[in-house]
Amino acid sequence: MDTSNKNTNYNNVTIDEDRLWKSLMDMALIGATSKGGCNRIAFSKQDDEARSLYRKWCESLGLKVSFDAFGNMFAYRAGKENLPPVVIGSHLDTQPTGGKFDGILGVLGGLEVVRTLVNADIQTKHPIIIANWTNEEGVVMRQMLGSAVFAGALDLKTALLLDDGHGNTAQDLLSRMKNGIGNQPLGFPIHSYLELHIEQGPILEDNQKQIGIVTGGFGFRRYQLDFTGEDAHAGSTPMAKRKDAMLVAAKSIIVADETVKKDDNARATSSILTVHNGSPVTVAANVSLILDIRFPNEEGLQKLEDDIFQQIATIAKQNGVAFDWKYIVRSQTVHFDENIINVVTDAAKTLGYSSMRVVSGAGHDAFNLARKYPTGMIFAPSVNGLSHNEAEYTKKEDCAAAANVLLRSVLQLAQ
Repeated sequence: MDTSNKNTNYNNVTIDEDRLWKSLMDMALIGATSKGGCNRIAFSKQDDEARSLYRKWCESLGLKVSFDAFGNMFAYRAGKENLPPVVIGSHLDTQPTGGKFDGILGVLGGLEVVRTLVNADIQTKHPIIIANWTNEEGVVMRQMLGSAVFAGALDLKTALLLDDGHGNTAQDLLSRMKNGIGNQPLGFPIHSYLELHIEQGPILEDNQKQIGIVTGGFGFRRYQLDFTGEDAHAGSTPMAKRKDAMLVAAKSIIVADETVKKDDNARATSSILTVHNGSPVTVAANVSLILDIRFPNEEGLQKLEDDIFQQIATIAKQNGVAFDWKYIVRSQTVHFDENIINVVTDAAKTLGYSSMRVVSGAGHDAFNLARKYPTGMIFAPSVNGLSHNEAEYTKKEDCAAAANVLLRSVLQLAQ
């Protein structure tokens, strides 16, 4: 990748902080919750409405908006030459109790970059595309679906047939949207991909840094754990005679938690505990649990998996309960492009923002793109480290600082 054109002076070109903030607040009205957050689940009426508003903003700048076969949304600005585009973006969908910034800052920060270029009458050598990836959050189906299909990590036919648990396929849901399926080719060539995002953690704030230069991301594995014991009466069955699947599931949660606490880099999250055919007066026979583990490298991730499951298997055997598990999602650790990391580093330094290198613990669309294209990420601080929470917040000045780093980086990459 050629990033050698370092002589053009863009020192006076900056984004409009107030305009960016207004866009964020206007978008937050769609799916607004009573506690100040957003409920804009992928494929929903609110998701479609957000896409319509974003499309209106893009088309007002003269951008050409298109959709691919999985509903990924692209806003295209031509370059001086017919070259592969520099792509920036993120996602507009949220968690059911999500905030105003997760994903949205990346899309609208990208929009603000293009607004700034249009107003300053700057045309880059490479075209610029702002991407809004479909179903990043994974509320309805597995996460980061749109970017996975685009990057070839998941084939289109399989993705379109995925079910939401209520009898609707992804194709059904997309076909009901005004801003859904289109004919933009999947996986078209791109020069580079750069994603602006809130950190969703406390590291930048704890270190009093305004910009996070993301070098890569944790690998993660998500599993369904199944425990099979024996139905028995809650009153007449002695404790020593029970084959209690719920008890083993509960102990498994503790095992995962205690195991990862031995290493500051490890993460484990237990969720969606399901008792099948449960009753208040019956010892649970069939219980399932969703477990997510994360680590910065593959060797450590495998060791973590082995350690946790060996302990759970021992506990299950001691309690007469059968234990089985299967993968739901596996995502390898990600390393971003060193050239783009350096471009972002130089941009933050030139603009006078304090910064530090970080590894992302959360998954992002950039992870999928990085497996095929030169990719990088920029983080803005999250107040109190909160995200996936209606109280999620990133300061106005921090949103602007990160968007300025994005602008400067895009100018470097696209020239």
